[in-house]
Amino acid sequence: MNKDKYVAMDVDSANIVAGVYDHQGKTVMQCCIRNEGKAIQEFLRLLPGTVHVTFEEGTQAAWLYELMRPLVAEVIVCNPRENKLLKAGNKSDRIDVAKLGKLLRLGELQPVYQGPSAAQGLKQLVHSYAALVEDVTRVKNRLKALYRGRGLSCKGELIYGREQRQQWLGQLETKQMQTRAACLYEELDCVLRLRVEAEKIMCRAARNLEAYQWISSTPGLGAIRTAQILATAITPHRFRGKRQFWPYCGLAVVTRSSSDYEWVDGGTRRKRKPIQTRGLNQNYNRTMKAVFKGAALSALQQHPEFQEYYQRLCAKGTRPEMARLTVARKLAAIVLILWKKGELYDSKRLNQAAPGAGQQ
Repeated sequence: MNKDKYVAMDVDSANIVAGVYDHQGKTVMQCCIRNEGKAIQEFLRLLPGTVHVTFEEGTQAAWLYELMRPLVAEVIVCNPRENKLLKAGNKSDRIDVAKLGKLLRLGELQPVYQGPSAAQGLKQLVHSYAALVEDVTRVKNRLKALYRGRGLSCKGELIYGREQRQQWLGQLETKQMQTRAACLYEELDCVLRLRVEAEKIMCRAARNLEAYQWISSTPGLGAIRTAQILATAITPHRFRGKRQFWPYCGLAVVTRSSSDYEWVDGGTRRKRKPIQTRGLNQNYNRTMKAVFKGAALSALQQHPEFQEYYQRLCAKGTRPEMARLTVARKLAAIVLILWKKGELYDSKRLNQAAPGAGQQ
């Protein structure tokens, strides 16, 4: 007798709607559980047989995954963007749970990689640093908006310096505006200090990992970008090769074709026609794309071998923006292979199997 149980959960901040289904898709039970660790564990321990659990990626996904993984045979944190079935027809927690249970039983869910619990520490440090970088940008934008709103020119970075702050404050007409600007200056000093501290802690934690030396040896990748790669990708063995890594980094070229075959002499033959490209893939990790785009620009500015590589691409007729994309793809492929093999970067091997921007 098949004793598999399929558990689908709809999670919110305080409550979980759970549905349990057998191998034929019949409902065993539907219930509500408090979103508390002890209540969730007790519920799962009561289920007999081989238990498979799924829920959608969200704020609490990492915690729920760590909580449930030791108790059941399988936990799938699924990608909500891929669950097209949930968007059809009526919507409620119980309806969504039933649809998730069906997709789980049929093996149609797209899992989101969670990684081991040991990798969560660096990930949290990287998130903290990224949030502080955004806070610095936000405060600077507010400060400039205040001056632009009064018709005052404030181009460049001089407005943020400590030396001329009193002069900048004196250009505002009223005391209230000066008070507001002073508060923004004080907030800017605070978040800048916190950003520097967060960067030091993040980079120190990344250097403790063995893979740091391999990744950081790649041109264009310093301590910050290396830490972001380690925290985001976690392991290179998630990806079979560069063609699986490029879509994750947002560097894969999307192609479209139709009517690909024709009948010739009683058999089918693929038509000889150019493949139509439709830009880069839209479903990707934003951090990884920013890392490799920035690394490509840094490598082109600082490393002669990449400057020569870029110039050869342009000499062959490749557009400059496509050549930069090819450099970013090349860097991503280099990082993946160095990480897998545990080797340092060798500039002499740069031209081996150079990826073209038109490849998938």
